[in-house]
Amino acid sequence: MQANGNPIVTLADGTVKQLNPFSGTQVWTVPGRGNRPLGVKNEQPKPLTEDDFTKRDAFGSDNPLLTPPEKARVVRDEQSPTGFRTITGVLPGQVHDTVAEFRRVPNLFEIVTYDYWTKNYGFVPDAETKHRMATYLADEQGREHVLNIVRTRLKASGKPAADVDAMADDELLQRAPDYFAGGHDVIIARRHFIDGATHDDQLASSGTLTVDEHRALTAFTVESIADLYRRNRYVRYVVAFQNWLKPAGASFDHLHKQLVAIDEHAESLKREVTKLRNEPNMYNELAVDYAARQNLILAENDHAIAFAGFGHRYPTLEIYSKSAVCEPWLQSDEEVAAMSDLIHACHAAAGASIPCNEEWHHRPVDLAERMPWRVMIKWRVSNLAGFEGGTKIYLNTISPWDMRDRVVPRLYELRDAGHISRNIRIATECSCRPNSLRYNPHVEDSPRI
Repeated sequence: MQANGNPIVTLADGTVKQLNPFSGTQVWTVPGRGNRPLGVKNEQPKPLTEDDFTKRDAFGSDNPLLTPPEKARVVRDEQSPTGFRTITGVLPGQVHDTVAEFRRVPNLFEIVTYDYWTKNYGFVPDAETKHRMATYLADEQGREHVLNIVRTRLKASGKPAADVDAMADDELLQRAPDYFAGGHDVIIARRHFIDGATHDDQLASSGTLTVDEHRALTAFTVESIADLYRRNRYVRYVVAFQNWLKPAGASFDHLHKQLVAIDEHAESLKREVTKLRNEPNMYNELAVDYAARQNLILAENDHAIAFAGFGHRYPTLEIYSKSAVCEPWLQSDEEVAAMSDLIHACHAAAGASIPCNEEWHHRPVDLAERMPWRVMIKWRVSNLAGFEGGTKIYLNTISPWDMRDRVVPRLYELRDAGHISRNIRIATECSCRPNSLRYNPHVEDSPRI
């Protein structure tokens, strides 16, 4: 905390000093440094061809075999209460039998590899995964698809093309489990550009999805996180994130999320848990309640709340689940949809031109302490430089109140236009009270997977 016990202190000259109550990150917002346009501007947008909508990159909807074999897909279903359903077991000859709104595929370049789990833990895939792989490899097109993926990966890793082409199929297929039982997945959206786009600066982002589409994406992500936990008992945490545009680390300007299973708790999480053990109600007291007292609440609904964050390296919007259940995959469909609606609204308010990282945080499955599901959307609108490296004081060009004042008017416009959920209450309409997060830090849990 600051000397006066507050995470945010405003000095006489207008400098805003922030200290993140959980991580200890120190941030200053200096007057005048944020007075510039935000976002990535394409000065010379190029006209789109018909192929650009479906074949522009490896994530294009007409290029399903340029990615590793998909684990699951979400398709529209008028008979489903949500309008969508998840299907699995799609073979290469069936990829165009249904329209995949979202596809979950293994990452071709894993952060944590399949070998990591097998060599360090003796990990063995479960029976269902083995059967799915066997079925895929027994299919002629499936076998050839996997062989091509393995060759692509080896060549991209620097192995001479001639050496790769000389490898026998059986040798290549020894690497097949990497693309069925690995723990680094990508969830890919169908659209690259918005419907009706004419130029390549009209990208389809999270905020351009409909409310129902974004709910389907969120539910699919939640479902996929739980699946990674279930299939590998050595996983202690599943990192979920979304990089939007190159300044935020995205390889493609095609909407996608990533999930990475890891075998430990990051140091930042360990520090947070240490503090949590001493202050079990800290997410209420030091995050949501404090934001409310500082008039930083952006919006809420019955099951989630969003506010302008503080103590972050980049301007940040924070969305917290109010649910009494900590794990998103154990929450009700209504609770997950409520979180999705606020995440969607925050992305829509930012617009597709602002690079951002969407970071998901949830309680690890092996942790007894209770912590709510929350999502951070960080606008990557500045670059770290020598001052930050030398002092570990980060210059955030937009104060929390400036962030609020940029976002709130846009939320009203979007709700009036029907683009975001009409169930969202915005700014002064919100009625949050102390301890609005309904998780009980003192309640014992049942098994969580």
